[in-house]
Amino acid sequence: MRKIYFGDNLPILRDLPSGLADLVYIDPPFNTGGWQTRTRLRTVRDDNGDRVGFQGKRYRSEQISKSQFHDQFDDFLAFLEPRLIEIKRLLSDSGSLYFHIDYREVHYCKVLLDQIFGRDCFLNEIIWAYDYGGRPKRRWPAKHDNILLYVKDPQRYTFNRDDIDRIPYMAPGLAGPEKAAKGKLPTDTWWHTIVAPGSKERTGYPTQKPEPLIERIVRASSSAGSIVLDCFAGSGTTGAVCARLDRGFVLIDNNAEAIRIMRRRLPRDTELIGGAPGDFEAAPAPGVQVARA
Repeated sequence: MRKIYFGDNLPILRDLPSGLADLVYIDPPFNTGGWQTRTRLRTVRDDNGDRVGFQGKRYRSEQISKSQFHDQFDDFLAFLEPRLIEIKRLLSDSGSLYFHIDYREVHYCKVLLDQIFGRDCFLNEIIWAYDYGGRPKRRWPAKHDNILLYVKDPQRYTFNRDDIDRIPYMAPGLAGPEKAAKGKLPTDTWWHTIVAPGSKERTGYPTQKPEPLIERIVRASSSAGSIVLDCFAGSGTTGAVCARLDRGFVLIDNNAEAIRIMRRRLPRDTELIGGAPGDFEAAPAPGVQVARA
């Protein structure tokens, strides 16, 4: 199963069958109150350009594209609650939810998730730490996101310990040569850079997450052939990782730019449900099927 749905995720979630997904990863808007923006530029030679490069040659920057959305809700928890209720229904009995949020909202969201899933179903708070961007002068720089991990049943959830990537020991001399060579399992603090502006992975979508971050989640909490759901799919990173790891995926987003990016990025047999070809400016990737919702 490889599907993209275009539209409001709540009615789509309500139409999906119970127990569909073994894993749900969501990265909802963080309710920052501002605009999330990503501008793509290219540099071209121009004798009158405003930049100087190699051998004194002058260049100028041209904007290729600009993506943005307004990240604000009057009542963020009221927006999330019915969607989280549906997500719990959609999880299989051994399923897991990874809920990606930031420091502004994580405490309120955890209380809500405790109410919906039960405190005994809370497994971990994962800290994704990175080191990129500006540094304010009047407070500690915020350089992490929070990922809350809940399971449908605390007695029978999937956790593939042996499939998780290993990381170097901080003090390999204390671990010994054999352990140092093998590396160790990550803890609940994950150090990984964001998607770099010049990376081949970069799609131009404002809130794109790095593939290795999602790959760790998919490997740990799903198995080959299972289905992964992401109902705030954005640039489609979850789908890209699942396709590579032999998982099915169901992606949902109501942003036309997100759909355009996913159609270019995901496999040829991915089905797009909702809208019509004319709703999206970019031509679909070869072989992408379009069906009416």
